[in-house]
Amino acid sequence: MSQAIVQVRELFKSYYRDSLEIPVLHNINLEIPQGQFVALMGPSGSGKTTLLNLVAGIDRPTSGSLSVAGEEVASLSDGNLAKWRSRHIGFIFQFYNLLPVLTAFENVELPLLLTSLSRKERRQHVETALGIVGLSDRVKHYPRQLSGGQEQRVAIARAIVSDPTLLLADEPTGDLDKNSAEEIMTLLTRLNKEFNKTIVMVTHDPRAAEKASLIRHLDKGELQ
Repeated sequence: MSQAIVQVRELFKSYYRDSLEIPVLHNINLEIPQGQFVALMGPSGSGKTTLLNLVAGIDRPTSGSLSVAGEEVASLSDGNLAKWRSRHIGFIFQFYNLLPVLTAFENVELPLLLTSLSRKERRQHVETALGIVGLSDRVKHYPRQLSGGQEQRVAIARAIVSDPTLLLADEPTGDLDKNSAEEIMTLLTRLNKEFNKTIVMVTHDPRAAEKASLIRHLDKGELQ
């Protein structure tokens, strides 16, 4: 068994509205080895995206332990958390989150602007990432000039450009037609198998989940 990249122990998450506690995740225990492709499924409101955001360090648990790549995420200061996230996490969103005023190249380059890479090194990284997702011929295109599937591939290139430890995908096919969704899932499977990327994906789509090596279900905040 490969070393666990993600270790979640007795994790609880609640939100508070005035004095009212709203529990979202209850006693979550999860271990994800290096190179695994995990699909999280469950009805709306079951806590899937909350769990993904906790793993990404976007949110903090109410109690319990959550470590990624050996780092206890909740113990990091906000400043260190931002640095840690830029090094370890690549996030893929349902609605791409591309900046419309930037070209495909510039969108993919964005995460690298926070690094010490030279301009030439950034260019090499961006060209490699866009090549992997099959968009070497679209570097100068703006999001409005791309199909939904191509926009999502640009978003995936942006997520992998810094070679993160972990890829997190929140409904990556949710806004795509069937053919584009299949292309995106083929690409994610390739990133997992060929490049040994560890992937955690939230999805409602059973066809997408079938591509994963492990499917876990969340229901009412509990991991089945």
